[in-house]
Amino acid sequence: MRRLQLMFMVTGLLVAGHLVGQDYQTHTYFRNDSISQKLDLFLPEGNGEADTPLMVYVHGGGFAGGDRSGGHKFARYLQSRGIACASIDYTLYAKETGFSCDVVLPEKVKAIQIAASQLWHATDWLIEHRDAFNLDTSAIFLGGSSAGAETVLHAPFWNRREMQLYEPALDTGFSYAGVIAGAGAIMDLNLITPENMLPMMVFHGDADPLVPYGTAAHHYCPPDSPGWLMLFGSHSIARHIEKLGGTCYLTTFEGGGHYYAGAYIHRNQQPAVDFMHDVLEGRHFVKYQRVQADPDHRQ
Repeated sequence: MRRLQLMFMVTGLLVAGHLVGQDYQTHTYFRNDSISQKLDLFLPEGNGEADTPLMVYVHGGGFAGGDRSGGHKFARYLQSRGIACASIDYTLYAKETGFSCDVVLPEKVKAIQIAASQLWHATDWLIEHRDAFNLDTSAIFLGGSSAGAETVLHAPFWNRREMQLYEPALDTGFSYAGVIAGAGAIMDLNLITPENMLPMMVFHGDADPLVPYGTAAHHYCPPDSPGWLMLFGSHSIARHIEKLGGTCYLTTFEGGGHYYAGAYIHRNQQPAVDFMHDVLEGRHFVKYQRVQADPDHRQ
């Protein structure tokens, strides 16, 4: 009966979406007394024929701006390649303060923690409705650029029992299939261990002035600033994963700035699809690629 009810719900949404020319469905994935968050779910044609891999996408914007529409281009490309995609909203905790050197460190950490907590809720909602959407819950990937990349680089590795801000939490036994992150970083490489490491595709301009490509302070803030936060960027993450014996694919845009946060999300999406397919087929690899940045998109 529950499955039948869910199928009626999905059918109704698909009909409504068709009438207004939409190729996605909008759902509320989390609501409490003060928060209501939505996601846009893009399902490929023929979705009812087999369980479908899923990408959960987290938009960028410095935890101060952006919305789920920022993932629509990426989602449509994945949809055309037989992959479902949910582009989510999350609370923009830094909307009033920004996310630079003058913002105190605990506030920066809280912004990432809130986004990760809501990402876990979105994942939990999608797992709960897997039968209605024919989703393969063993093939759920995370993707994000900039602030979204920082979110998806922390969410799989933080202890959900300790870091979840809202109940109920995503099952602690659940593991994502892989991560795709553009111009992202993590606060502590030791969060990634041999037991919890995941296949990763990371890409970054090595002259990014905001999020360090290697290991450096966020925004390159001076050590005495209130918002000094050491981060480990894409290059440091890739080397760490390699040392652990994991699967990783790093693209370095030589001389490139923060523009390259969207290189394989907003522009050339096929490498992201290829990465997902390689992971799902069980391939293990460590790849390093260097690409000359466009002169118009240097630091």
